[in-house]
Amino acid sequence: MNLLLEIKNKIVCDSKINDLVFNWKQNSEKIVFTNGCFDILHLGHISYLAQARNLGDKLIIGLNSDVSVKRLKGENRPINDEFARAMILASLVFVDTIIFFEEDTPELLIKKITPNILVKGGDYKVENIAGATHVMKNGGKVEIIPFVAGYSTTKIIEQSNSI
Repeated sequence: MNLLLEIKNKIVCDSKINDLVFNWKQNSEKIVFTNGCFDILHLGHISYLAQARNLGDKLIIGLNSDVSVKRLKGENRPINDEFARAMILASLVFVDTIIFFEEDTPELLIKKITPNILVKGGDYKVENIAGATHVMKNGGKVEIIPFVAGYSTTKIIEQSNSI
């Protein structure tokens, strides 16, 4: 298979995610879910996503759509459009699939997938994580992975604007 096509095939729609999740669960594979904007991929993201994938067998990333990023981060964001962000994430060997969501939080997507492990980064508290209650109620776990100090998309943008 062509590598570019293989990468692109990791970006899925609602109907395909249902099939993937069903098959993975049938094979007793542990599904890890995380989400974010991932606007400018940096070392902090790579470390976070690799650690998330180490918690299970399959890593699904819920990726904020461009419209969602704009609502959350402001009119000047995203820097990279959703297709570019998805392709970059999908090219990572430890990422199994990417699915977009339009809402401000991935709660509906998490309820659809019901992952074994829900992962968020940094300063989140379990009680403030969208979908955490649903995951735990269904026998799953919620994990918080610390930030890598000194790395953030906002910081990168601020530094580039000051040049």
